[in-house]
Amino acid sequence: MNRVARTSLYGIGLLGCFTFGFSWQNIQHLEAPDAAAFKKLLGIHSDSQGLSSEQVFRQNYSRIIADYEKPLKATELKYAGMEGMVASLGDPHTLFLPPRAAKEFSDDTKANYAGVGARLGTDPLGAKVAVVFEDGPAYAGGLRAGDLITMVDGKSVGGQAIEQIVDRIKGPEDTKVLVTIIRAKMDKPMTLTLRRARIVLPTVESKLIPSTAIGYVTVTQFAEPTAAQFDRELTKLEQQGVKGLVIDLRGNPGGLLDIVTDMLGRFFNDKVVVTMKFRQGRGAQVQRTDSGGVHDPGYPIVILMNEDTASAAEIFAGCMQDYGRATLVGTHSYGKASVQNVFPLAEKASAKVTIAKYFLPHGSDIGRKVDEFSAFVSGGLQPDIQVELDLEAEALGDLKSDNQLRKAIDLVKEKLR
Repeated sequence: MNRVARTSLYGIGLLGCFTFGFSWQNIQHLEAPDAAAFKKLLGIHSDSQGLSSEQVFRQNYSRIIADYEKPLKATELKYAGMEGMVASLGDPHTLFLPPRAAKEFSDDTKANYAGVGARLGTDPLGAKVAVVFEDGPAYAGGLRAGDLITMVDGKSVGGQAIEQIVDRIKGPEDTKVLVTIIRAKMDKPMTLTLRRARIVLPTVESKLIPSTAIGYVTVTQFAEPTAAQFDRELTKLEQQGVKGLVIDLRGNPGGLLDIVTDMLGRFFNDKVVVTMKFRQGRGAQVQRTDSGGVHDPGYPIVILMNEDTASAAEIFAGCMQDYGRATLVGTHSYGKASVQNVFPLAEKASAKVTIAKYFLPHGSDIGRKVDEFSAFVSGGLQPDIQVELDLEAEALGDLKSDNQLRKAIDLVKEKLR
């Protein structure tokens, strides 16, 4: 596509943004707002010789469809206009999601999908199997961590992006996929037949730190199953006699406000979680924990965080800090102090739109501030104890090299003395 065509497309997106906040119902059906009302809003008094902004938009859209040098798909052009419209707002958290992206986002929020139950990593020859869920079809079919997937359904996946490989392995429930693997100490490749099923992703995992009574819990996101998984993992640890806890929220991008509120209810009865302030004139809303759901044995808790700890993860850590229930260790968090709502659109698309700004119980604004190069300047939660991750660290959660985790464990030990 040449530069002129691209410029026109961006122009369509910018024009579209005038209609977005004005008429959400029309946008849901990917239609322009009412012309008369739109002109009244903007103070436009066009005569029969003039064109309103709505008419200019439609005229440009129709002209591109009719006269561009090669045929265009109207749906793709329409989606490009929507994407440009929300991009013009300058808010990285307000997004237009075409149908496929909308489905992926929904699956991610639910933490379930139709697949085989494995996490994959990149490899020049295909995809390296990082984790296999023990209750999933991949494990039942013989796939193991460390295997290298080189072919899917008889076709090579070498050199492909990991997203492409994952898309080829995923599919409808109760269908089969063939994966060819290379395994250490095997003389030749092996092909496994895996049956796809509905997979519920583990968003919470736990273990007991060796030679201690300290539990280590990682929470990777706040999705629909997370609260129940959190309860299950805490119960397992408590059955092993745990007397202190490290909760790792590093790299946690957040998730659902209702879920983090539910989880905080394990520690606090009827306490403020966040105060959400809406557009000027629309007031505020306070989110609180329920009463009667507390299950808190009172052991010391340390929470690990870093700059990739965001959104609901910041709310969890911030509330635990504000109410004096946990010590925060690591580096500052991301600073995403806004709330988004997902609005369904026509054709199974959706829009994720910032609707409010939130404040933690003590009223602090943790909103991220950046410079003209998008580099972090200020904001985010500040840890009680600042610990930069050692550049030599091999992986988060590795007891030998993860100095932040070692510091958290030492703090819990001190509190237990």
